[in-house]
Amino acid sequence: MQLIDIGANLTHESFRNDLDAVLERARDAGVEQMIVTGASGVGSEHALELARTHPGKLYATAGVHPHHAGDYGAETDRLLRTLAREPQVVAVGEAGLDYFRDLSPRPAQRAAFEKQLAIAVDLRMPLFLHQRDAHDDFFALLKSARDQVPGAVVHCFTDERRALFDYLDLDCHIGITGWICDERRGTHLRELVRSIPSNRLLLETDAPYLLPRDIRPPPADRRNEPMYLAHICEAVARERGEAPATTAANATAASRAFFGLPL
Repeated sequence: MQLIDIGANLTHESFRNDLDAVLERARDAGVEQMIVTGASGVGSEHALELARTHPGKLYATAGVHPHHAGDYGAETDRLLRTLAREPQVVAVGEAGLDYFRDLSPRPAQRAAFEKQLAIAVDLRMPLFLHQRDAHDDFFALLKSARDQVPGAVVHCFTDERRALFDYLDLDCHIGITGWICDERRGTHLRELVRSIPSNRLLLETDAPYLLPRDIRPPPADRRNEPMYLAHICEAVARERGEAPATTAANATAASRAFFGLPL
């Protein structure tokens, strides 16, 4: 199987000492390409640096996660616009709203999200999106810009049926992580993934977060890695009633089309 991990936080400090080994394990597991998530101004710069170091294998997003929305100002906006013009940057984000943790004030989150929507509109770039416990506000803002951008993926989808169909009605792509492997809180996804069209279903690890809970044996450090994308693919395929190779082929083709990745 050939796979693409559309969301890996490879700039995280947990990968600082063994990133080359992490990338090699991913390749051995069939992960051909990875999108390195930019979640802050500095983090987006680092994501671009990684992508430049591994041409054709790593790509980057440029954005500010809602947790960091309080730091979003004119300088950050200028930086993101500069980064987004680089050929290795394939989407604007991780942008959106997070009312679950509320690490930034909600008005600041909404303002930062609107600014990043404007970048995607101005540059005609796809969006890499985050939403948690904020569907109504998130959906209203996204809807206002959706027709003006080439694509939008709701990354790490964990919400309920109403939210899923709202996003599908907007012709959004849906990113599925190892959350589907979590018997405590992800069981509802097992039914919902059957409703995602094959050309809009994308796969991701969100590494180093969201290690699939059914990995055996679990790694001692509990760190998620892109190599576990094959495990996630198998879980999704099982719930969709497909062969893993079919799910992988469809998700890979959809990822390449969405981000404009070369073969």
